[in-house]
Amino acid sequence: MSIMQRNELLQRLLADADLVTEALSARFSLVNSQGEGICPPVLKEAQDYSLMAGGKRIRPALVIEVCKMLGGDVKDALPLACAIEMIHTYSLIHDDLPCMDNDDLRRGKPTSHKAFGEATAILAGDGLLTDAFLLAASNPRAEVVQRAVRVLSQAAGSMGMVGGQVMDLEGETRRLSLDELLQLHAQKTGALICAAVQLGAIAAGEAEDSPAWKALTTYANRIGLAFQVVDDVLDVTADAALLGKSKGKDKAVNKTTFLTYYTVEEAQAYADRLTDEAVSAVASIDHEGYLQALAEYLAKRIY
Repeated sequence: MSIMQRNELLQRLLADADLVTEALSARFSLVNSQGEGICPPVLKEAQDYSLMAGGKRIRPALVIEVCKMLGGDVKDALPLACAIEMIHTYSLIHDDLPCMDNDDLRRGKPTSHKAFGEATAILAGDGLLTDAFLLAASNPRAEVVQRAVRVLSQAAGSMGMVGGQVMDLEGETRRLSLDELLQLHAQKTGALICAAVQLGAIAAGEAEDSPAWKALTTYANRIGLAFQVVDDVLDVTADAALLGKSKGKDKAVNKTTFLTYYTVEEAQAYADRLTDEAVSAVASIDHEGYLQALAEYLAKRIY
């Protein structure tokens, strides 16, 4: 099975990102056709500041591309793709707060609380999280809504991303074991990536006991962990201007990372092994080679 060429992959990522950005800009009209309620301008400005700040929109792209791969319609995937990007953006806003990771830079810009103040940043994140479920619930097919909301809730909540963030904060005050670190990142980073491929499958009507669902879940688990391993490496090796956020933050707060247990070379080799496992998991269903190319691209990214 051939893997998609890098240039074609990047073109597809860009096209999907443009599609999602356009839909996100119209998100209120998509769910508020009756004209009920108004989002205060300062709140929308703060949300859009982070939501429209760029990025490759990997998670929504996974929703769209998995849906297409399984024979689904992009229009069914798009609200779910937007919802997961809104949840991801909320998590970044909150992660950057002084009481969390206390970052001043995100995607090359001042973080939300630096630009709008802590209270507005918190509320912008709260709004994005809640509005994401409103958008996901806009699908007219009740079964899709029920499955999608369950997947999103589990990935974003106490047993997913929020729980992972709590463990991440604990890793600043004590050395986490390697097993704890793996669990942390399965929840904080991996859960939302896994949700993305599952949402794409849900939009396409794929059953949860199908071989494709199981293969995609394995794929997502592997690339989610590999993504975080590479992230830890980049925190040490990448230039801050290219990284788009502060460099060396983990070491500065003595946070437990994969570099607590591995050298840079060992960590990258671990990410490469996870990537190989991801590629193998979907080789039989990913006929275009998109998912395989994406896995390799994420493992080799420099920023």
